[in-house]
Amino acid sequence: MSEIITVGLDLAKNVFQVHGADSKGSAVLRKKLRRAQVLEFFNKLPPCLVAMEACGGAHFWGRELAKLGHDIKLIPPAYVKPFIKRQKNDAADAEAICEAAQRPNMRFVPVKSEETQGAASVFRVRELLIRQRTQAINALRGHLAEYGWVVPQGATNARRLVALVADEASGLPATARASLTVLTATLAQLDGQIETLDAEIDRRAKTDKIARRLMTIPGIGPLIATAIATLAPPPEAFRKGRDFAAWLGLTPRQHSTGGKQRLGATTKMGERSLRRLLIIGANSVIIKRHCHASARPGTWLAGMLERKPTMLVRVALANKMARIVWALMKSGEIYRAPAMAA
Repeated sequence: MSEIITVGLDLAKNVFQVHGADSKGSAVLRKKLRRAQVLEFFNKLPPCLVAMEACGGAHFWGRELAKLGHDIKLIPPAYVKPFIKRQKNDAADAEAICEAAQRPNMRFVPVKSEETQGAASVFRVRELLIRQRTQAINALRGHLAEYGWVVPQGATNARRLVALVADEASGLPATARASLTVLTATLAQLDGQIETLDAEIDRRAKTDKIARRLMTIPGIGPLIATAIATLAPPPEAFRKGRDFAAWLGLTPRQHSTGGKQRLGATTKMGERSLRRLLIIGANSVIIKRHCHASARPGTWLAGMLERKPTMLVRVALANKMARIVWALMKSGEIYRAPAMAA
């Protein structure tokens, strides 16, 4: 059997598929492995390039296989799909991963450490709790609307909902109040848990050097700065700031042909949490533009607000903020506001 140079590993819960190729790209190994057999198999295999899709569990297996001396490459699943020839199955997936890893211009995802994954969990948990809080608020609003009480949308009006449930003069039946009290208690518990996570994020923002530099950018606070420092790849993974903005999905989708450029909506690729946070940060700058020097008359932002719809300006400003973030992470400097045009 020829020497194995590249291995495509299709991850799963229990049954893994291995596809090995030699220096010419010819298949020399096709094998199924149970979960308990994976490390034993790769321990006996000479050091080679092992490619996997960047999915759940890929970073764990990447760290474990790297300890055995292998070179690990994680590929976004969207870049593997074009290499699947016909039917989709585990063997075809492993072969496509192996073939994609051999492309000279393929883009890879860096393997995250345990510390990085642990630091990112606070943002995932916070998003989950916020979704649950939104569900509880909407449920309270819907139930109270059945009894003639209508409260405006938004988390800031949740206190009015809780007050109506607690007020005996609101006219709610005792049977309804007993069940709605469960929702208000759940809402109070979720608020306390979210505040705990916010305090942890603030603590990290004060101790992280990158986050402190990013917070000098208008519209970026402790939450956004810590999320970028934790979730974003290293700046060396991108050639320029536009590549970083494109990875976040803040650039227009292209469908150009015949020399004619056609641009559509934003691609919405990359890390959706960071994209949403940057748009929220851009929105805060636009809302409080009277407080920011970057939005004064004569600036780029002021001119955009005069000519373009507000939502378009939000995304454009988020794109610009992403480029500034990349520049600060690359150079290690702090933000300096540009000089205002005459």
